[in-house]
Amino acid sequence: MLVLAGDDYKIKVWNYKLHRCLFTLLGHLDYIRTVQFHHEYPWIVSASDDQTIRIWNWQSRTCISVLTGHNHYVMCALFHPKEDLVVSASLDQTIRVWDIGALRKKTVSPADDILRLSQMNSDFFGGVDAVVKYVLEGHDRGVNWASFHPTLPLIVSGADDRQVKIWRMNDTKAWEVDTLRGHMNNVSCVLFHARQDIIVSNSEDKSIRVWDATKRTGLQTFRREHDRFWILSAHPEMSLLAAGHDSGMIVFKLERERPAFSVSADSLFYVKDRFLRVYEYSTQKDAQLIPIRRPGSNSLNQGPRTLSYSPTENAVLVCSDMDGGSYELYIIPKDSYSRGDTVQEAKRGVGGSAVFVARNRFAVLEKSSNQVLVKNLKNEIVKKSVLPIATDAIFYAGTGNLLCRAEDRVVIFDLQQRILLGDLLASSVRYVVWSQDMESVALLSKHSIIIADQKLMHRCTLHETIRVKSGAWDDNGVFIYTTLTHIKYCLPNGDSGSIKTLEAPVYITKIFGNTIFCLDRDGKNRPIIIDSTEYVFKLSLLRKRYDQVMRMIRNSELCGQAMIAYLQQKGFPQVALYFVKDERTRFNLALESGNIEKALESAKKIDEKDHWYRLGVEALRQGNTGIVEYAYQRTKNFERLSFHYLITGNVDKLSKMMKIAEVKNDVMGQFHDALYLGDVHERVKILENAGHLPLAYITASVHGLHDIANRLAVELGDNVPSFPEGKKASLLMPPSPVLCAGDWPLLMVSKGIFEGGLDDAGRGAEEDYEETADADWGEALDIGEVNNMQNGDIGMVVEEEDVHEETEGGWDLEDLDLPPDTDTPKTAPNARTSVFIAPNPGMPVSQIWVQRSSLASEHIAAGNFDTAMRLLYRQLGIKNFSPLRSQFMDLHMGSHTYLRALSLAPVISVAVERGWSESASPNVRGLPALVFNFSQLEEKLQAGYKATTAGKFSEALRHFMAILQTIPFIVVESRREVDEVKELIIIVKEYVLGLQMEFKRKELTDNPVRQQELAAYFTHCKLQLPHRRLALLNAMTICYKAQNLSTAAHFARELLETNPAGENQAKKARQVLQAAERNMRDVIPLNYDFRNPFVVCGSTYTPIYRGQKDVTCPYCSTHFVPSQKEKLCTVCELAEVGADASGLVCSPSQIR
Repeated sequence: MLVLAGDDYKIKVWNYKLHRCLFTLLGHLDYIRTVQFHHEYPWIVSASDDQTIRIWNWQSRTCISVLTGHNHYVMCALFHPKEDLVVSASLDQTIRVWDIGALRKKTVSPADDILRLSQMNSDFFGGVDAVVKYVLEGHDRGVNWASFHPTLPLIVSGADDRQVKIWRMNDTKAWEVDTLRGHMNNVSCVLFHARQDIIVSNSEDKSIRVWDATKRTGLQTFRREHDRFWILSAHPEMSLLAAGHDSGMIVFKLERERPAFSVSADSLFYVKDRFLRVYEYSTQKDAQLIPIRRPGSNSLNQGPRTLSYSPTENAVLVCSDMDGGSYELYIIPKDSYSRGDTVQEAKRGVGGSAVFVARNRFAVLEKSSNQVLVKNLKNEIVKKSVLPIATDAIFYAGTGNLLCRAEDRVVIFDLQQRILLGDLLASSVRYVVWSQDMESVALLSKHSIIIADQKLMHRCTLHETIRVKSGAWDDNGVFIYTTLTHIKYCLPNGDSGSIKTLEAPVYITKIFGNTIFCLDRDGKNRPIIIDSTEYVFKLSLLRKRYDQVMRMIRNSELCGQAMIAYLQQKGFPQVALYFVKDERTRFNLALESGNIEKALESAKKIDEKDHWYRLGVEALRQGNTGIVEYAYQRTKNFERLSFHYLITGNVDKLSKMMKIAEVKNDVMGQFHDALYLGDVHERVKILENAGHLPLAYITASVHGLHDIANRLAVELGDNVPSFPEGKKASLLMPPSPVLCAGDWPLLMVSKGIFEGGLDDAGRGAEEDYEETADADWGEALDIGEVNNMQNGDIGMVVEEEDVHEETEGGWDLEDLDLPPDTDTPKTAPNARTSVFIAPNPGMPVSQIWVQRSSLASEHIAAGNFDTAMRLLYRQLGIKNFSPLRSQFMDLHMGSHTYLRALSLAPVISVAVERGWSESASPNVRGLPALVFNFSQLEEKLQAGYKATTAGKFSEALRHFMAILQTIPFIVVESRREVDEVKELIIIVKEYVLGLQMEFKRKELTDNPVRQQELAAYFTHCKLQLPHRRLALLNAMTICYKAQNLSTAAHFARELLETNPAGENQAKKARQVLQAAERNMRDVIPLNYDFRNPFVVCGSTYTPIYRGQKDVTCPYCSTHFVPSQKEKLCTVCELAEVGADASGLVCSPSQIR
């Protein structure tokens, strides 16, 4: 539950999981300042500006006590974490401590009758549930907050006098202990830290201050620039604090909780409570070694960060952030393992980080000079090496080697030869974990893990959504790591999965078999037993250790959808079948993997119509006619079954299908079967029995059955139908099947280890399937086997229809003469060593294009429009794709050619590759051929220029917009061509903007001022010189006619400076100048200042002068006023104004 209160005088209790208000408590008469749940009882305490404190029972939803006594606003009221006390703070400059013991006794039903009687008397005569125990006075102004210490009899308070006061209390009195000064404004909130001897306060001076509760001195101050702090809260279990400010809240912790540790062989050395300790994995014994630093630091976050151990010298390096980064070197005495109280003076030094690089040598990073100092155990410098990159931390990388971390990469540096042994791009690496054989390394960042080899050759990268905390390598070469909530694994190929859920974060130190040893945040060693079966199984598959895979399948209980999906993804769907107990899942898996036999087993056990139908569809796809027939029989799909017999040429069974249709009185089915069989007599008989005598007569006459035709003619009398004249009748007879019975021929390949081994293991369970496992088992499914009803035989329908005795014995077994076995040879019993499997399809060319390219046009050519749209938005901010529909279709269709193989076969799509030649290797696929190229755009640009010169502005605008809508799909080769494409965008943008303003000007016939402004802005577009002359001439003419002679003279001077080729333009400009010199003024003021440089807004067509804020289109770079941000660009009509885009990518050279 969650309790909230506000300025509406109401207290509301919510179910925060359901996001629903459960009930409302009413009673306060003014703003409510604070509310809090009691840690044990169903109580809520609230403080209000009505000068009262109320205690509520949230179960009975009533107010059970009102605490009065303050004579100003009550700013807060809190329960004591253990005792029956409430502390309140008020603007009357007092803190009150209330004893609510009587209220507790009243709430908890007394067992004794005498106690119950006294309770009734006190209720009747107005007994007091809560009394003031202490009134604390000492603040000079109103008190904003007061809170109890979680264990000690202390109270801390903060007030508008900018002071934090500490108070102590006993059974009889309370008094002030000390005052903490430092805040520069009202103290809003203050509390004791639950786990450390510190006090945290925040204030309206925009700071959070941390104080040493023992020394009563300030430790650290955190500031915000613009936000005042108002409230603080501590997490009940974790070392987290939350602070609310004017614009939100922050959650933080004061000190890092990861213990500093180092693993050496069977021992773990770690720091806990200012002592160096050792933990032995084999015996699980923990011992204290030596104290590692003097107690009582004057700042936070200066505990040990890293620890490095030299086993031969029994020396330890402890690094911390003290003094901007420092280290301490300790030599552990051999007798310290038993006592752990030896105090020794450590050798100290300053350095960003320090690690042992040899038996008696350690390296220290000197950040100021970017070099490494190699020192001996006497803390003397032995060697200096300048590092090749700007390094902010160093890690051990083998004897004599360092792994140096920069902001965006890591390198391995050989201190002896002073050369780089490896280099890898990796940003913000926090921890480095080497495998025991130093062959692999894991680089841990905040949300990612990079696995590399000893030379920093990249193997895989793993991304996590929550923070990665620690990791270690197990004996199999699998990296096990922890996040805030899980223990997970990472295989060498990058596959990962979860092993165990964690209640609290832990830090892995070492892994032995199925036991993970780790440290928790309290510095306690914890062994955690895990089940490694899943990742060992996946690792065995990865390393092709199939014997181990087989053993695990037989002996373990691996299961779950994740494992099934993994096996399918890695190309082992047949193995996934052996993990599934549920028959429906087995059936689906078998169909997906094409294992028709396993699917048949599951379909028999499920025995549902839908599963039989799906089995029939898959069997038909594979050409397994026997299973198709069996599936149709089980679903009683007689129409499909008849057609199946027709195309497989099984005439005997087709004739029996006709008799079944007759028994079922299915006239259409019977007629279709007769048509399939070519049985004319039967067709005439069916038509005659159905009363269609004319059709029966025509059928008999056409097929030469004259006796029957004459008899029918007599019955028809005068209604004998006549035949069309001049047309020759043709017999309607079914064609002979190409292949009679038998399954389609399939490619023979060797059976894999899984099929052979696992099928042998399950041979006993499959004995009941032997009769249907033969290659020609469909032939043995006699539809006359009335005795074998369990096979779903179609003979079942005979009994269902109550066939009479005169049906000549029904569909008995002896009535069916099976064809000899020579047509389809049976599979020998020992033939289980091979199966028929189609080879796996290769990767489609379109998928290769998508994987190899970051160019949107090549993704479109591959048909992957979705990723192309995402690329265009990320690169150019394009979000309106409607104008690009035709370009998308042209690109995709133009990169493929289509071949028609057979009249009934589907069209074959063939990818057209760019730069293909006969000498190219058929195994290397080139990039797609594209229908758009740069030369086409140059032709359109010239056409646009020509239309602009001729004054055909609509046509010109159409050409320029076509260029803008095509450029995102252009691919060029060189960097120079990339620059030309970008330059073309700017050129076309200027013309589109200018022409749009000209169209707008022509629309505004009744606004001469706006017409002059738009004509003036048009002259500032960067046009070709002939077009700029025309724009200047146009603006000069319009302004002269409107008697704005000063502006017209400016345009005349600009026009003359361009040296116009036509004498007419120059003459007109000189005339305007002469006329303006006599009266150099403007009749109408314009929003136009040619002396102040500006750009024109592409939407409002107003000037944006230099220094004014603006936003741009990420594609065409048109400028807009800030109000147009996140709107569609009106120039290119494609991109979102102000979108964050990386820029045009139109060449592979930009990606390399």
